[in-house]
Amino acid sequence: MLFWIAEQLGFPGLLNLIRYQSFRTGAAVATALFIGLLIGPKFIGWLRVRQGKGQPIRADGPQTHLAKRGTPTMGGLMILTAMGCSILLWMDLANPYVWACLFVTFGFGAIGFMDDYDKVKKATTAGIPGRVRLLLEFVIAGIAAVIIMGENGPHLYLPFTQRMYFDLGWFFPIFAAFTIVAFGNAVNLTDGLDGLATMPVIIASVAFMVIVYLAGNAKFAEYLGIPHVARAGELAIFCGAVVGAGLGFLWYNAPPAAVFMGDTGSLALGGALGTIAVVAHHEIVLGIIGGLFVVEALSVIIQVFWYKRTGKRVFRMAPIHHHFEALGWSEPTVVIRFWIVSLVLALAGLSTLKLR
Repeated sequence: MLFWIAEQLGFPGLLNLIRYQSFRTGAAVATALFIGLLIGPKFIGWLRVRQGKGQPIRADGPQTHLAKRGTPTMGGLMILTAMGCSILLWMDLANPYVWACLFVTFGFGAIGFMDDYDKVKKATTAGIPGRVRLLLEFVIAGIAAVIIMGENGPHLYLPFTQRMYFDLGWFFPIFAAFTIVAFGNAVNLTDGLDGLATMPVIIASVAFMVIVYLAGNAKFAEYLGIPHVARAGELAIFCGAVVGAGLGFLWYNAPPAAVFMGDTGSLALGGALGTIAVVAHHEIVLGIIGGLFVVEALSVIIQVFWYKRTGKRVFRMAPIHHHFEALGWSEPTVVIRFWIVSLVLALAGLSTLKLR
């Protein structure tokens, strides 16, 4: 909104700052953080009153988690509110990539909200049927993928190469939708401990803030040998809003959590990161930067597959963060060590920008 106003006025005086994506990225971080911190107490109080017993806790999970009964969920609504206000305030809303990312983020957020609401209402950990949820996710991600393909082509670029790519043709929307849905659910599976998913999402968002800014600049893209995606730099501001909203939420989600993100937040944030990676043609790099989420998802897939075939478990408990809890690691130890892993993987992913 502010960008449109400043553009109509010709960017006079101090409003000329709004022309620069770097300024608006910083402003988006600060705005989302301020809003998140501001609405947090009343929002959490409202959730606690509305939900009563809070998020149901799995009886077959770690016994230490039973003490968390009564903690409200759907904290993702706080994140989406702070993000949405910041994005609408600072981004160029004429950019189609902005709307593709918003469509996935709030679409996945709505699916997560329905799932959280069903769990709270029925006091069960089941939620809406998995097949229904996946179908809705693929529809939303598929529409966004078609929009993105219409803007920058159906190409899959390989890291560590000088703009080497495969033309996927009309297979691209399927691949892109799978990437978005898979990453959304990977973040969702990671969200099992206080603060565990929030900080890695923030770290990954900072990494992609750098990537989309460079990919959107023709000179930087040419120098680094990465695909140039015109107008993708605007998504650096989107990443900034994610960072600010994530930090504001983490203030209340830090152990012991006053509120849980829920599927409302984890699905939305994972879907947002997946969509941004598709826009920037860095889908494979997303698997490196978000490697922690990938491992969490794989641990569940491996556990279910092996148990069904042999009746035995590979891990003491899945997702893998519960495995380490079962080994005797305290919850803060698991969370902080996983944060460190996430940071290392983000740096490894950013190194692909130069190692070509």
